[in-house]
Amino acid sequence: MVEWTAEERAAIQGVFNKLDYESVGRESLTRCLVVYPWTRRYFGGFGNLFNAEAIMANPKVAAHGIVVLQGLEKALKNMDDIKNTYASLSEFHSVKLQVDPVNFQLLSDCLTVVIATRLRTEFTPDIQAAWQKFLAVVVSALSRQYH
Repeated sequence: MVEWTAEERAAIQGVFNKLDYESVGRESLTRCLVVYPWTRRYFGGFGNLFNAEAIMANPKVAAHGIVVLQGLEKALKNMDDIKNTYASLSEFHSVKLQVDPVNFQLLSDCLTVVIATRLRTEFTPDIQAAWQKFLAVVVSALSRQYH
């Protein structure tokens, strides 16, 4: 089980408090699909994903970006049991969607870049450390079904 300090919990909650799910979700998923184009294969039903402009304008990308952030919010609300909180989601991505688990890390990296550009100097090294720890636990929980 992961131990969280009060400061880490506050830092992670503080990041969430500043997120606009629609724009951050869209931009993070767009960045992932553009920077790592092979990730597009998991989104075949999303329509036109041929270039950055099309991806950014795609309503299904925007909607899924919100779903991703809502999923992270679920982890925030269950920080002491993220592994079990994500058990069914891990199974779904593994068994039904057959998503390579490395993609969870790629998306979390893109999300961190977007958050850093939004929060700028507010995204201090201590806040980033707490955020990275949180995302590492989430990625591990999502990848659990693969082990």
